[in-house]
Amino acid sequence: RHPYLFSAGDDKMVKCWDLETNRAVRNYHGHLSGVYCAALHPTLDLLVTGGRDSTVRVWDVRTCAPVHVLGGHQNTVCAVSTQAAEPQIISGAHDSTVRLWDLAAGKSRATLTNHKKSVRALAIHPKEYSFVSASPDNIKKWKCPDGEFMQNLSGHNTIIQAMAVNEDGVLVSGGDNGTLHFWDWKTGHCFQQQMTIAQPGSLDSEHGIYATCFDRSGARLITGEADKTIKIWKEDPLATPQTHPVNYVPPKETRRY
Repeated sequence: RHPYLFSAGDDKMVKCWDLETNRAVRNYHGHLSGVYCAALHPTLDLLVTGGRDSTVRVWDVRTCAPVHVLGGHQNTVCAVSTQAAEPQIISGAHDSTVRLWDLAAGKSRATLTNHKKSVRALAIHPKEYSFVSASPDNIKKWKCPDGEFMQNLSGHNTIIQAMAVNEDGVLVSGGDNGTLHFWDWKTGHCFQQQMTIAQPGSLDSEHGIYATCFDRSGARLITGEADKTIKIWKEDPLATPQTHPVNYVPPKETRRY
């Protein structure tokens, strides 16, 4: 839509960069502490940021004017996602809650308190009307617009810093210990676990995965990691049902018959 890149940092600054001139062209002032997450609205010219001042702030991209200050979280907001349908803004925070926001009214429409620990990552399905939130206890799947709980995706027992989902229903969660788990969105089955390869010469502790996203085709996964690298993963062209069998047994409580 526009040749801009938005960045947020620990210096309380949110900047807009023009990718044609490689210069910062706008600053968004208002956060009282470090800014940890940012998301662009898919249809409106709005930027949403969240940070250590426990607020979610909505900005007009063009004028830099603050549209809303969404207060309600009791601790650092570390994940924010946007979508065109309601709820247009979803945020997760260190107070273990996920909040769904009414953008028009500028207030919270639902608070999801099922998680026991910090919610550090969110992902919205591009086609299905649902989203997931990640915490060290579980990844939880919710139904929009009211945040009805659908199911738990259990097994990735680490701090999950990043998640991404593509149109084929493959959900990826990246952990602080360098593990990548691949889940089937519909069933919640973890069909593959992968350990990232640390850059030669880096410490074992520098395994963490801080950011994940799929490219436009949905076939390539891009990760940003603690060993100062960006890695691109592709599907294994030689994989067959024989080499990678899916041992899926439906859990008893979700069996329909």
